[in-house]
Amino acid sequence: MSEPTPLEAALNNEEVPTPLPPVTAEPLGMGEVLRIPAMRRMWYAQIVSTFGDFLALFAIIDIMTFNLHATPQQVTGLNIAYLLPIAVLGILSGVFVDRWPLKLTMVGSDFIRATLCLGLFFVHNIIGFYVVMATISIFSSFFSPAQGVAVRSIVPLNGLRSANALLQQVMMMMRILGGPIAVTIVKVFGARSCYGIDAASFLASGCLIASLTLIVPKKPVTPAKPNTGAIGGILTDMKVGASFIFHHAALFFVIASLAAGMFVMGCFGPLIAIYVRDTLHAPPSLFAVTSAMIGVGMLVGINVLNSFAKKVANTTQVYLGLGGIAVGTLLLAAAPLADINVPFTHLALPIVITVFGCFLIGFSCAGIIVPAQTLIQMETPAELMGRVGSTTMSSIFGAQIGGLLLSGILANYTSVRTVFGICTAMLVVLIVAGKLWMEPEAHPAV
Repeated sequence: MSEPTPLEAALNNEEVPTPLPPVTAEPLGMGEVLRIPAMRRMWYAQIVSTFGDFLALFAIIDIMTFNLHATPQQVTGLNIAYLLPIAVLGILSGVFVDRWPLKLTMVGSDFIRATLCLGLFFVHNIIGFYVVMATISIFSSFFSPAQGVAVRSIVPLNGLRSANALLQQVMMMMRILGGPIAVTIVKVFGARSCYGIDAASFLASGCLIASLTLIVPKKPVTPAKPNTGAIGGILTDMKVGASFIFHHAALFFVIASLAAGMFVMGCFGPLIAIYVRDTLHAPPSLFAVTSAMIGVGMLVGINVLNSFAKKVANTTQVYLGLGGIAVGTLLLAAAPLADINVPFTHLALPIVITVFGCFLIGFSCAGIIVPAQTLIQMETPAELMGRVGSTTMSSIFGAQIGGLLLSGILANYTSVRTVFGICTAMLVVLIVAGKLWMEPEAHPAV
């Protein structure tokens, strides 16, 4: 009797068989991956759409802050309005990504989001911004898992790590450069001009993707399922995707690791300003530096790890990434308190520890994001890629929301330093649990 396929095992709620190790091949570098025409166009699409997104986001924050006089909670609510639909709909959207034509899904998502961006011209209150951003997020929940399927279909296995690094590199570059560029455009042309640029960026992205030739592997014949109606079929497909993840130790571990890393980032974002003010007694300029160091660390980490860690197994990088984030949060939790009577310019040690801790957290996040995405793409059967990708996305965004919400509550009852200490402990527990119960089979590094 033949061994069941991963999909058949998931349908029957059985243990997922361990796939055969991939053929060992020299990992492709970023330059080699960009020489693949389809990947190069997808990279261009990522650049223009991400650039437009950051412009629009900064423009909305500018209008909410200076025109509508929004409170900090209302500005944070804008982030939650964008993250929440993806976190909630992520698992469901993957079912449709696995069913619908791949290119049509991506192009349709881009064109619809372009139209919604134009709707921002008619928004004049905070609730309106929440509604538009949440609606855009709904269609983003279909695009992201479809993009993961597309990358796997056009890039060989030994190039997946570099492909994912390239796409993440775009995000980090825009995180660092998007703010200054957006401020300049807002000053010269006005905040509302950014809405038109964002809409145009989605149109450009959709046109680039429409020009791709995507060859998605045919889905294998699966056991016949009872006719349970449209809703029953969707629920069954969701159950299959979830069953595959929970019965695959390696995937479960890396998804949990991604969620943990994003939870820490969610906690870190709103609290670092309070940390700089109350722990370091430093001016806002240091807050700008510490925030930037996260993005710098991630950008450096993506490039360094992709260049010098090609032979390191994906799971090993994930462990090291979790450990690096734990060290970074521990440094912030244990950094010496600044003496309020000492001039800021004399606080060399606490400042150095804080800046280095922020950089290390960003650098270590890169050690989780890229190898985790690569492992997911390598281990997941083609017929389940949409569901696994969307579940991963849902976990990441849900963890970010949890970090945003819980960080303030925990800090009110304890302190910012204690919250960072709790994050350290959580990461250590995850590392230990991964080694004891979720250790995957050893595969050659790709």
